[in-house]
Amino acid sequence: MYHIKILLTLFIFASISLLNAQQDPFKVEIVGHGDPVLLFPGFTCTGEIWADTVDQLKKNHECHIFTFAGFGGVPAVEKPWLSKIKVGVEHYIEKNKLIKPDLLGHSVGGALALWLASDHPDNYGQLILVDAIPATAAIMMPNVRSEDIIYDNPYNDQMLNMSDDEFKLIAAQMAAGMTLNEEKRDQLEKWITTADRKTYVYGYTDLLKLDLRDQLNKIKTPVTILAATEPYGKETVAKNYKSQYAALADYKIFFAENAAHFIMYDRPTWFLEKIKEAFEK
Repeated sequence: MYHIKILLTLFIFASISLLNAQQDPFKVEIVGHGDPVLLFPGFTCTGEIWADTVDQLKKNHECHIFTFAGFGGVPAVEKPWLSKIKVGVEHYIEKNKLIKPDLLGHSVGGALALWLASDHPDNYGQLILVDAIPATAAIMMPNVRSEDIIYDNPYNDQMLNMSDDEFKLIAAQMAAGMTLNEEKRDQLEKWITTADRKTYVYGYTDLLKLDLRDQLNKIKTPVTILAATEPYGKETVAKNYKSQYAALADYKIFFAENAAHFIMYDRPTWFLEKIKEAFEK
């Protein structure tokens, strides 16, 4: 009986350890040595989006390259997706004893960086945001309050019930609109079509529900923003960014001319130059 109790105890501890090991709602690859940098990809993308960036940073920085749950073969998590990612990142930083890591995020990854830094202003180094804003819904649906956006709506139902062929057409259209680099569109389409469908639908709803504009005044760390000018033009983009970041006291913004959402694909040399400048300061 004593041996059975020991075996049961060991089994329980092993199960808890296995559960804890599986808790992170993302996969992380660590490359390089030096000061830590967390690299967050955009929606549906894998950490591969940062390949060229990591090649530049890895000599002097320890790069933690994330791929979020539901994307790139990483197991999905139940909604709310984005808040679980945030909590997971906070636990990851604490577990790995990372001191004031810099945050580099594209799109939803940039919004995540803003959320982390506004909640814990003293915990992070600089933020570098690539075509990222604090309130996506305010641009897309300016007359809709973020708190009124719900998971159960006709558009989400349509997306969830769409056939793979129908969804592939949507993915191709989205990829064409997000990069001017035709050679990269197949990759973007693949990331979209291989994403967990529920994560794609409900995760994007999480992004629309997020509105950080009133929290930006809490951020103390330096912020650099790289903004794409296409397809709306620099004047419109500049106006939107000024409005979105009105509460942020100090930031630098650089506009990537002739670039769409994936600036790293459309203006790779310009992009890497700006990344280098940010990390040399």
